[in-house]
Amino acid sequence: MGTIEEQELICKQERLVVYLKRFDALGVAFSGGVDSTFLLAMAQRVLGQRVVAFTGISKLQPSGELAHAIEMARMLGVRHISFETRELADPRFIANPPERCYHCKSGLFTLMREQAECVGIAFLAHGANVDDLSDFRPGFKAAEEMGVSAPLIQAGLRKSDIRQLARRMGLPNWQRPAMACLASRIPYGMPIKENILARIDRAEAALRQLGVGQCRVRHHGSLARIEVDAAQILWLAEPHLRAQVVAALHTLGYAHICLDLEGYSSGKMNRDLKA
Repeated sequence: MGTIEEQELICKQERLVVYLKRFDALGVAFSGGVDSTFLLAMAQRVLGQRVVAFTGISKLQPSGELAHAIEMARMLGVRHISFETRELADPRFIANPPERCYHCKSGLFTLMREQAECVGIAFLAHGANVDDLSDFRPGFKAAEEMGVSAPLIQAGLRKSDIRQLARRMGLPNWQRPAMACLASRIPYGMPIKENILARIDRAEAALRQLGVGQCRVRHHGSLARIEVDAAQILWLAEPHLRAQVVAALHTLGYAHICLDLEGYSSGKMNRDLKA
């Protein structure tokens, strides 16, 4: 029968299957991350060719994410439609208020629905999981208003559950680090600009090239605050690596470089709202 944890995991997967069976066809908001990849793979298992992946092409994406999403959809054999997004043309988003993600997701899901209707898809879903409910996520309100469902939440799946099930399905990105939108590195109230997004992207790419796994470069004007997994803090602070990081980020225009001693934590910028 397996352990209680194993039985619970199987029950959650079965609940997901039951939930997906209610759709005659489904469009999945697809970033290429483990959550949306698992949802897409399960939707394909249940619905076959009646599932379509939709990916927004945006300056908010870390470099390489679009290519990765294209490759994952190709590997799964799912029809994949990409389209240009318009966040940086929306002054409400650029102003970077606490409800920034609401404006972003409203625009994204509006464009996604237009694309879906062109191919006869009436129902849309996104890959949020139960762990996401513990953070400030104004984008969820946009999803609800647009009728975009969250099947992984409906099934009670947490991030750890999804990684386990993705590994069992043989999905190659089952342990891939989360890659949130680049705007999440900018403090609320600081206007979002394309050149700042590009600088953050290059800074994080430089860290990954040095062998850093999960990381964020939080942008505080001329100061870059680096978050890495706690296990990598001492390693990154070693003299030879520290010197390379400092040189790389100085080159990008950061005058001050700090290593966050707490380590990486999802949604850390939202703490300012609670304070």
